[in-house]
Amino acid sequence: MRIVTFVKYVPDAAGDRTFNDDNTVDRESDGILSELDEYAVEEALKIKEAVGDAEVIALTVGPEDAEDAVRKALQMGADAGVHVDDEDIEGTCAVGTAKVLAAAIKAYEEEEEEQVDLILTGLSSTDGGMSVMPTMVAELLGRPAATQASEVTVEGSTVRIRRDGDTSSQFIEVSLPAVVSVTDQINEPRYPSFKGIMAAKKKPIDYYDLEDIELDEAEVGFDGATTQVVNIAERPPRTAGEIVTDEGEGGNQLVEWLASKKLV
Repeated sequence: MRIVTFVKYVPDAAGDRTFNDDNTVDRESDGILSELDEYAVEEALKIKEAVGDAEVIALTVGPEDAEDAVRKALQMGADAGVHVDDEDIEGTCAVGTAKVLAAAIKAYEEEEEEQVDLILTGLSSTDGGMSVMPTMVAELLGRPAATQASEVTVEGSTVRIRRDGDTSSQFIEVSLPAVVSVTDQINEPRYPSFKGIMAAKKKPIDYYDLEDIELDEAEVGFDGATTQVVNIAERPPRTAGEIVTDEGEGGNQLVEWLASKKLV
């Protein structure tokens, strides 16, 4: 069984996020593996442990430093990595990224002469937060998608997920090959051990560019983007709140304030 996890290299949320002159995120600064993707990597490793005969491959798209996201997945226990890096990818929107990921899956399957049975993703990336990649990639590959899983079970050629809502849970079954996204409630990602860190240095990483995955540069980058960021502004500083002393008229004062702000 082959399992691919999407791992994204994102700016560290604990640091200051910066942008380039073309309004793209500066990905040359300090970055990390997207926290939500760690849950997908952990679930892939748990499935591997459960089924026995399985291989976990971490796939990323991004500049040179994005390899760090793959390395983290390898340190956690993934078996191999794939890094798609091409200067023409810069400025690619979500739709274009989905095309790159889908094309990379096809190229990997052709190279290995074996099908990827399961694609696992996090709920969303911590920088974009769009949560659309799993279903878009599934559509491009013509495979079923089961999203927002709080539990994943693989039995033979079937994957079953539990999706938890506020008041009830849904159980969804799809046939492999399939795409599944998981939430941050599904598990507790493991920390890389010293042994895992050392072993990761010897694990293979395949490097693809657009030519390798047979994707036209016109479908990606700024020219192929379906969306564009036209302006970026810093969040305004927080201002002191207004204190209302309630001497019997607090309710009326609150209504008057809301009305002044056109909130009622």
